[in-house]
Amino acid sequence: MVEVTVTPRSSLADRPVRVVARGLSPHQLVTLRSWLTDEHGERFQTRAFYRADEAGEVDAERHAALGGNFSGVWPMGLFWFLQPDTLFRRLVKRDVVGSPFLVHLEVFGGLQMVPGPQEEPLATCTAERWYVGPGVQRVPVREGRVRGALLLPP
Repeated sequence: MVEVTVTPRSSLADRPVRVVARGLSPHQLVTLRSWLTDEHGERFQTRAFYRADEAGEVDAERHAALGGNFSGVWPMGLFWFLQPDTLFRRLVKRDVVGSPFLVHLEVFGGLQMVPGPQEEPLATCTAERWYVGPGVQRVPVREGRVRGALLLPP
């Protein structure tokens, strides 16, 4: 049975995570895709092509991407190389305290440039990427022309 995991599943956005796909055939070509929808409903995604090792595993920390939106060993590439579906959009998190970005990861058999609606992933998982840690207090700042927010640790 194929599975993809993100460890830890919930983390701060600036912390590294480990992405591993298991249960593949030895030396199988696969596409790992990550995507999220921002607060404005815009979709951002990235994909990378990998070849599973002898054990049928792809580990983004050890295995090089063969192509896609990036190539080489980029442990966080599926998070760093997210690109908008609509040109000239930027990925910005407005509500940093109330909710995380939910990053969906999928594994497809073969090299999938643009998976069609009928194309089912072999495995999926979701990772939470928070921008503020638990217990952090957000204090709005308005002084003269200065606008911002002060984030105070617990």
